[in-house]
Amino acid sequence: MTDFTMTKDADGIATITWDVPEKSMNVLSFEGLQTLNDLVDDALADEAVKGIIITSGKADFAAGMDLNVLATLKEAGAEAVFDGIMKMHGVLRKIERAGMDAKTNKGGKPVAAVLPGTALGIGLEIPLACHRVFAADNPKAKIGLPEILVGIFPGAGGTTRVARKMGAMAASPFLLEGKLSDPAKAKAAGLIDEVSADPMADARAWVLSAGDADILKPWDAKGYKMPGGAPYHPAGFMTFVGASAMVNGKTKGVYPAAKALLSAVYEGALVPFDTALKIEARWFTSVIMNPSSSAMIRSLFINKQALEKGAVRPADVDDQRVKKVGVLGAGMMGAGIALVSAQAGIDVVLLDRDQAAADKGKAYSADYAAKGVSRRKITQDKADAMLARITATTDYNDLAGCDLIVEAVFEDPKIKADVTAQVEAVIGEDCIFATNTSTLPISDLAKASKRPEQFIGIHFFSPVEKMMLVEIIKGKETGDRAVAKALDFVRQIRKTPIVVNDARFFYANRCIIPYINEGIRMVKEGVAPALIENAAKMVGMPLGPLQLVDETSIDLGAKIARATKAAMGDAYPDGAVDEVIFWMEGEGRLGRKAKAGFYDYDDKGKRQGLSSVVAAQYPQAEDQPDLIDVQHRLLFVQSLEAVRALEDGVLMDIREGDVGAILGWGFAPWSGGPLSWLDMLGSEYAAERCDQLVETYGDRFACPDLLREMAAKGQSFYGRFAPEKSAA
Repeated sequence: MTDFTMTKDADGIATITWDVPEKSMNVLSFEGLQTLNDLVDDALADEAVKGIIITSGKADFAAGMDLNVLATLKEAGAEAVFDGIMKMHGVLRKIERAGMDAKTNKGGKPVAAVLPGTALGIGLEIPLACHRVFAADNPKAKIGLPEILVGIFPGAGGTTRVARKMGAMAASPFLLEGKLSDPAKAKAAGLIDEVSADPMADARAWVLSAGDADILKPWDAKGYKMPGGAPYHPAGFMTFVGASAMVNGKTKGVYPAAKALLSAVYEGALVPFDTALKIEARWFTSVIMNPSSSAMIRSLFINKQALEKGAVRPADVDDQRVKKVGVLGAGMMGAGIALVSAQAGIDVVLLDRDQAAADKGKAYSADYAAKGVSRRKITQDKADAMLARITATTDYNDLAGCDLIVEAVFEDPKIKADVTAQVEAVIGEDCIFATNTSTLPISDLAKASKRPEQFIGIHFFSPVEKMMLVEIIKGKETGDRAVAKALDFVRQIRKTPIVVNDARFFYANRCIIPYINEGIRMVKEGVAPALIENAAKMVGMPLGPLQLVDETSIDLGAKIARATKAAMGDAYPDGAVDEVIFWMEGEGRLGRKAKAGFYDYDDKGKRQGLSSVVAAQYPQAEDQPDLIDVQHRLLFVQSLEAVRALEDGVLMDIREGDVGAILGWGFAPWSGGPLSWLDMLGSEYAAERCDQLVETYGDRFACPDLLREMAAKGQSFYGRFAPEKSAA
């Protein structure tokens, strides 16, 4: 069994079919690449073969490169990476030249690619090396180069070919943003050539009629000029200057792949095509050898995919997919949960205290669907069907027949307890009850339930339809079936789950609150707010801590502070942060919703700049700290809390710690997550840096015992706690 097979027919067409055994999607390995190379050699050498078609034996063309292959290459060193990439270039260049005479550019055989469905990464780079790309008229198919989203860039000629095919400006959304398009849009953009109801028939007709001019790529022809202009062309110069500014503005210099990609395009545009491929390979090697790319691939692709496929699901529990879900509370969270559930084809009972509130919650889905229809992302029929799945009601009896309840009422234990009792009076014995809470301990809330083994926490992030992470929280008595039900539900609504044990603030809020608090603490110390905010962004956080607290609202922070102090008593940390929060609360500076917080806002709620009122209350100190000190305070305070969560058994799998941090609150994605970041630093340095931070800033930076032990043994988190290590 091989990944590629070839048949030849009486018309003289050799059809190479990509069909990786025992895989739902084709992925490329170096063994597969060698097979493809040998088949291409065979077809080019056979005088009876007039042309070649490369297609897939599956519903889709390909999902990309087997990233585990890249990980293995990296272990062998930079030279092995470069040689491996150049081998790929060699095979694709052979397809592209297809036996043409080097001097006359004649005598080659036409090669067409036929894409029945999705073509991503190397699954598009191979077609780009073909002479004409035919895609099936399949609106569900996705075509593009998403590598930048996992910390690398298209390194098998995709960067060079797309830039030369479309020009740097037009190529930028596909290369620098990883934009995916359906076949029709991909054709309109110039990424592929044809969209057809019968792409194989059309490809065969083209192969049999194509001449030398049809198969010569523009960059191999004499007099080729890059669309939009090369770097030192008047128009091209402005494009590349603008692109450089845009990349640095968006990445703040912490994502090596984007800068490397732009460098490969810029340098490659100044030299002949084959030299440009070597430049692309050199920059790709640089990125692969950078620890950031390994960490991003591991967290955002391998680990994320494993969690979505049920890596932590109880193995002995049968399928728990949800047929009918009851959502209690039709506010912003409940409305969002109802929306994503209905989108997934699940029947929804959306319940609130009065019909107007319930109807308003359903209207949220109606508005969302209407926007989708207007933007042609969904048909009116599908929008109507989705809305028909949602029943807005005030009657608890309508919950009969639900196999999952998601309670999303006000964050008050008494209200939640009352709702739990009313629901359990009408639902079936097998129904799982989930509470959506961000701070209240699940084990305490479960006391209101007659069946605590069927009680679980499902913490959604706002807005539900946009945020990819869902935090599932096990109470002390939560059973495996409840965990499986929650995981299967999250999979149905196409989110990424993490499962954590019950503790105050669970995992995500446990780590993000210290980040916010550290920023506020620095304001009180006299650190310039602009330094705090920009330091955070320059180290990869999507929002500075002050902007984040404005977005989540300062009165919420004050409420959490009071509740935490009441629960912790003498163990509650010093009140430096509380002083600032309570002052702002008293001033009515509650954040964006009040149009006043750490930032000022205009009448429409648009952020205007850091507040002079706050600056007057907490003036800046004459001596400002170094940028790296501010950045380390902001990252360490989160990362050390992640380590403590692992120590305490709240985190049960380090993969969930990293994936949850990136998807839940945007922890510096370039780092792969807080535990990956500590691995990059090295446990010995991390422990030493903790001691320095404690001496200067206080005990909240105390090195956890686990990290201290790992430092003494020279261990890393993924060296010690990776799932395969645990299994061994």
